[in-house]
Amino acid sequence: MQATDPVTVLDLLREIQRAHDASLGFRYSCRVAMCGTCAVRVDGKSALACSTVISPDRDNVEIAPLAGLPVVRDLIVDTHPFWDQWARITPWFVPAEDEPARIAPGSREAELVDGALGCISCGACYSTCEIVQRGGDYIGPAALNRALALIADPRDGAAQQRLRVVGGAGGVDRCHYVGACTSACPVGVDPAGSIVELRRMRLRGHA
Repeated sequence: MQATDPVTVLDLLREIQRAHDASLGFRYSCRVAMCGTCAVRVDGKSALACSTVISPDRDNVEIAPLAGLPVVRDLIVDTHPFWDQWARITPWFVPAEDEPARIAPGSREAELVDGALGCISCGACYSTCEIVQRGGDYIGPAALNRALALIADPRDGAAQQRLRVVGGAGGVDRCHYVGACTSACPVGVDPAGSIVELRRMRLRGHA
């Protein structure tokens, strides 16, 4: 690297592994903030290692594994709890049995679906959520955001099923609406807003 090149947390980790400790364990893949694999905590905040730049005047930086997930080794966490909650909301598209509906450009449905689809499943919001860190059966912000993307889509046929899940144990009523999940998202998704919208849908009996 040239002296003027920005140094990311991932650059630092790779250099430590190359020059100082070959046993250091961490994950990464795309290196362009698309896959979410490299999520860690930097100075206590969940972030992507590949896109978090370290200021040249920094002498120290604290890098830790994501919170709310079992640590396997060093910065590597076991993501099974995250994906177990993700699976609860039937995270795949279920075609409606009736005549396929359309999403009108500029409609409220289009706005909700488009806003929620950017999630890269990195776990940053999950790691930041205090309810998740306390344990229990909370579905978590990432999975609830995914649920909204599908429930709001009139072409999907499993909205009522998902509404029962998100309105049941571990669902939207567990959220304290602090908004930390949204502030942690490295790609600008608003899971806190998605949770608020899901709660409105449940109270209205939206299908």
